[in-house]
Amino acid sequence: MRRRQAAFTLIEVLVALLVFALIATAAAQVGSQYIGSFDRIRDKTLASWIAENRLTELRLADSPPAVSENDKDLDYGRYHWQVTTKVSATGEASIRRIDVTVAKYTDQQGDPRPVHTLSGFIRVPQS
Repeated sequence: MRRRQAAFTLIEVLVALLVFALIATAAAQVGSQYIGSFDRIRDKTLASWIAENRLTELRLADSPPAVSENDKDLDYGRYHWQVTTKVSATGEASIRRIDVTVAKYTDQQGDPRPVHTLSGFIRVPQS
C-alpha cells in the first residue's frame, strides 16, 4: 500500500498567494490614506496656530489696524507659509473685521495652497 504524502498543490499555493496579495494591497492603501490625513491635520493645526497668533498680535497692538490687506511670508514648523491679513470696515464704525488666511508653499516656485482662514473682530476706540 502506498502512502499518500501530505503537501500543497499548485492551485492551493496560487490561491494563498492571491489572498496575500489582496491583503497587502489593502494594507498599502490604508497606510497611504493614514499618511495623507496626517499631513492634512498637521498643516491645518500649524496654520490655525499661525492665524490665531496673527489675530492676537493685532488685538494686542497699541493702535488698531487700518483698513488694508497685506501678505507676509513666514517660516514656521519646518515649512514656509504665506499669511494674508485683510482688515475691513463693518457697518458699525467702532468695529473692524479681520480675516487671516494662511497658505502653505508646497515648493519654491508655485503659489501657496490655502490651508486655514480665521475671522475675528476688533473694537476701534472712538475719539
